[in-house]
This record gives sequence, structure tokens and C-alpha cells, in this order.
Amino acid sequence: MTRSCFVTGTDTGVGKTFASVALLHALRARGLRAVGMKPVASGCEATAQGWRNEDALALLAASEPTPAYADVNPYALPAATAPQLAARDADAVVELPPILSAYARLASDAEAMVVEGVGGWAAPLADGFDQAALVRAIDADVVLVVGLRLGCLSHARLTARAVAADGCRLVGWIGNRVDPEFDRVDDYLGLLRDALPLPCLGVLAHAPEGDGVAAGRALDVSSLLSPAEVR
Repeated sequence: MTRSCFVTGTDTGVGKTFASVALLHALRARGLRAVGMKPVASGCEATAQGWRNEDALALLAASEPTPAYADVNPYALPAATAPQLAARDADAVVELPPILSAYARLASDAEAMVVEGVGGWAAPLADGFDQAALVRAIDADVVLVVGLRLGCLSHARLTARAVAADGCRLVGWIGNRVDPEFDRVDDYLGLLRDALPLPCLGVLAHAPEGDGVAAGRALDVSSLLSPAEVR
């Protein structure tokens, strides 16, 4: 059975894509075939191959085996705004069935899936379509990316409560040093470890250029694996 991790964040701009790429490399380092997916992406650019999203391309590049872009990112929306507004601008209707079909194709060749959400947990994928509905449909575990900056403790605790209230499983969190000027990182990490009774998979260094392979080495994904896979 393909395991599935859904990556959400304490907010937008906290490094979900960087953390998702790191997760893919960490899982691949364990010998697993790991594939990334960004079901809904706004802020896409026109190319000769069609609309392409930078985050989705990063997930595709970190995947093994290499999937088709159309499956990695079934809904590529041009406008760089909330997916609901981007879909309206593009006269697109974002629905669950096409996402599940693309997911099934990706999962058929993968042992692990890393599915990146949009914004924070409560940000809808479309009108009347919450991210929790997708997580439940693919039976994914949720990994929370915490952007280490002022306010992250409240955002992390509120997100953990919301994930549980939506009937989903939060199984771990990743700290990401998004603010290089934030000088209380270690103190906040201590508070987060006390507040979130879940494994911390690792803390990612501030990396504007985003070395996903190195970031993957900073993560311990043992808690995401079966006992036979911990080696």
C-alpha cells in the first residue's frame, strides 16, 4: 500500500514546498519510490508545454520515478492568488474526482506520496472543497510545516486542533527557519515541542536557494515508516 503524507503549513509562505521536497529526498534516501503532488496550484506561468507552477516543478524534479506534470498538478491556475479566485478567473471548476484519478496514477508507481496543500490548513482548495476532504479521501497522514517566527506557536496549536477536529491525523511537524533575523528560534522550538505531542521530523535551515537534498538529510522520517523500513 502506498503511504501518503499531506503537507500543510501554519500559514502561507512558511516553506511547504521546500519541506515537501526535503521529505521526498528523505524518503528516497530510505530506498522508497517517492512521488510529489501539488493538486491545486495558483500562480502558474505559460510555457510551450502549457501552464506550469514553480512549486509543482520542484516536486516533480524531486520525485522518483519521474511522473507526468499533468498528474503532479492537475489544476494549474494562472493568477497568483487564492485558488478560489484563481479558478474563477480561469473559468475552472476544481473538483475532487480528477485529483483522485491523478493521485491513483501517481501512487500506482510509488511507495510513498508527498502531497502539498495550499496556504494554511483552513484555506479551501475551491468553493465548498476543503483540504480535509482530500486528506480523508486519500487516507493521508498530515505533516505540519511551522514557519519559525513570531506567532508560530499560536498558529501551530490552532492548526493541530483544526486537523484533529476535521477527523485527520497529524503525525509530525517540521520547523523551518523562514526568518533569519528571528533570534529566539531555540526557545520557540522548545515551546513547540511542549505544545505539539508529535514527533519533530527536523528543523530546516534558512535556505533561500533551497537545497532539497541537503534539507532531506536534516529530516528523520523514521516515524512515518513501518518497522521493516526503518534501516
